[in-house]
Amino acid sequence: MAVLRIRTFGDPVLRERTGAVEKITDLHRKIIDDMFDTMRDAPGVGLAASQVGVLERIFVWEHEDRSGAFINPTIVHRSPETEEDEEGCLSLPGIVYPVDRSTEVTIEGLDADGNDVSMEASGLLARIFQHEVDHLDGVLFVDRLPEDMRREALTTLRNQALGLPTPAPEVPAEEVL
Repeated sequence: MAVLRIRTFGDPVLRERTGAVEKITDLHRKIIDDMFDTMRDAPGVGLAASQVGVLERIFVWEHEDRSGAFINPTIVHRSPETEEDEEGCLSLPGIVYPVDRSTEVTIEGLDADGNDVSMEASGLLARIFQHEVDHLDGVLFVDRLPEDMRREALTTLRNQALGLPTPAPEVPAEEVL
């Protein structure tokens, strides 16, 4: 197993829509294992394949005493009820902003063995699933911010990329998706 390099703001792979996995192979299972190692090392609670440069529809997650991997995930239901809560991202280090997300989702896909999986999730787990599916679609959480916050976040990220000083708040690991 290995810790992979997490792609960060400015890397064009983060804006790419990932392709479906046609056939799950041992290589996919190894990537999933490496993604778990990478997510835990970071530390975070979710990691999409695109964040490590793999343009396939795969993400891993871990919340409380549960963890898993989704291949070709689709959110088939989002509750109309939403909640605003702070999000961070392993690919956008040092920033945290409030993002409005559905409080409950149902997600379907495959596990690492190719079995059909369907899960209902609420609270933080629902947020994790929505955040990671966004990554697979080339969407970053800053894209979901109101325009003034989005500009502020992008300015901070650009300054970081240029090596300019920016205040970096402490981000608790349980809030980094």
